[in-house]
Amino acid sequence: MNTPCLTHGYAEGCYILPPLPYAPEALEPFLDAETLMLHHDRHHAAYVAGANAAADTLRRVAAGELDAQSASAAAQSLAFNLGGHILHCLYWDNMSPVPSNMPMGGRFGEAVRESFGDADGLLRVFRSVTLSVQGSGWGVLGVDPVSRKMMVTGICRHQDVLVPAFEPLLVCDVWEHAYYLRYRNNRAAYLEAFMSKINWSVVEERFNRSCCHV
Repeated sequence: MNTPCLTHGYAEGCYILPPLPYAPEALEPFLDAETLMLHHDRHHAAYVAGANAAADTLRRVAAGELDAQSASAAAQSLAFNLGGHILHCLYWDNMSPVPSNMPMGGRFGEAVRESFGDADGLLRVFRSVTLSVQGSGWGVLGVDPVSRKMMVTGICRHQDVLVPAFEPLLVCDVWEHAYYLRYRNNRAAYLEAFMSKINWSVVEERFNRSCCHV
C-alpha cells in the first residue's frame, strides 16, 4: 500500500501518535467525544506501541541480540500494527466537522466519472463494499497501481486482502470500536453518517499527489 506522506506519524526514529486534527466533540452528532477519545487515545495508541515494539524486535534480530526465529512473529506484528497506525492517520484526516461536496471538476472529477460514472456511482460502490467487509476492517477508495484508475476495496483487519502498492484516498474504519457506543451494531447508520463528514478536499489532495507518482 502506497500512502500519502505521513510524517506526522513518525519522529526521531519512532512511530508516534499524532493529535486529532479537531476537538474530540467536533464531529457531533456523527461521533461523540468519548468514542473519538477512546478510539484515538487507546486503540490507535496501541497500534503505535505495537509497531514500535515489533520494529525494535526486528532491529535486535538483525543485530544478533535476539534469536532469528523471533523475526517471523515480529514481522507479522509490524504489518498489523503499522497498518493500523497508517489507516488511522488517514481516517482522522479524511473526516471534517464541516460538510463538503465531492469535487467533480479537474482530474479528480474525471477519474470519478471514468471509474464510477458519477459521484452517486462512487458512493454506491463505496457503501456496498464497506458494509460487506467481514468482521473488523476498512472500506477504502484508492488508486489501482496498474491501471491508475480509482477502485474501492475492503481491507480485513488492517493488512489482509490488500492489493500491493494500492494508494488509499479515503478510508472508513468499520471495526466496531469505531462506532459501537453511538450506533451499537448498526454499521449502515454509522456509514451513512460518516459519508456526510468526509473531507473531500483531503481526498482530492491525496488523489492529485498520487497522480505525481505516474
